[in-house]
Amino acid sequence: MSKIFTDYTYEICVDSVESAINAGKGTKKRIELCSNLVIGGTTPTEALFNEVRRNSELPIHVLIRPRFGDFLYSEHEVNIIKNEVIKFRELGANGIVVGMLDKYGEVDIENMKKILAERGNMKVTFHRAFDMCKDPIKAFKEIRELGVDIVLTSGQKKTAIEGKELIKELVKISKEGKEKFEKGFPEVMMACGFKLPNEIGEMLNYTHATSFHMSAKKIIDSEMEYRNPEVNMGIEGFSEYQKLETDKKTVEMYYDFLCEFIKNVQNLKSK
Repeated sequence: MSKIFTDYTYEICVDSVESAINAGKGTKKRIELCSNLVIGGTTPTEALFNEVRRNSELPIHVLIRPRFGDFLYSEHEVNIIKNEVIKFRELGANGIVVGMLDKYGEVDIENMKKILAERGNMKVTFHRAFDMCKDPIKAFKEIRELGVDIVLTSGQKKTAIEGKELIKELVKISKEGKEKFEKGFPEVMMACGFKLPNEIGEMLNYTHATSFHMSAKKIIDSEMEYRNPEVNMGIEGFSEYQKLETDKKTVEMYYDFLCEFIKNVQNLKSK
C-alpha cells in the first residue's frame, strides 16, 4: 500500500453499536466513539466501548467529555476526565478525543498536561473546543507544544466549507513544521458538515488537509407501536421515538469517493 493512500483518514463519529457496524471496514477509516451525539457527544460507557470493539475492526478514538456545554471544567470534572482516560487506555482504545479551555478562551494548558500524562501510547485529538478558542493560531501552537496529534476543526465556523481559510492556514503551518522538524506538528482534521462527496474533494484540494470527520447520520424511526403523545422524555423538539444512526450508504458513498480521489492523486504523483 502506498504512503499516499495511508496518509488519508476518514473518521466516522458514532454513538451506538449499530452505527459502528454501519461504518463498515476500510484501511483509511477510524471511529470516534461517543454517547449522546444529539447533544454533540459525551463520554461513552465501558460497556458500549467493549461491544463496539467486539463488532468492529476499525481503530477507536474515544471522546472524553463529561457533560454537554462549554469546555471550562471544574477540578472535579478534570479528575473525571483523567480517570476516564486511564480507563480507556487500559481497555485498549487507540486514541482519545479531548479539549479544555480556560475562562478567557485560551487552551487550558495546565489541565491538558495532567490529562496527557495519562495517555500512554494512545493518539490524542484536541476536539472542537478548538473552534471556541479566542486565538486559533496561538492555540494551535500551544496544542502542538503539548504533543497533541490531531486537531479537529471546522475553521471556527459552522461548517468546514465556511471555515476553509483558517483550515488552509492551519494545514500550511502543520505541513511546513513537519517538513522542517519531521514531527511534532498536529494533523488538521476537518469537521465536515458536507452535503455531497464532491465537496470533500474540493476541500481536500483547497486546504491540502488529508483527513475529515463526519457522522453520516440519519434519523431512524422507533419500532414502538404504542406511543404516549402526552409526555416528552427527551430533548424539546426531538422525538424520543426517533434516533440518530450512521447511514451505511452515506458512509460507503463518501468512502468510494475518497478512494477515487486518492487514485487520482496517485496518478498525478506518478506522472
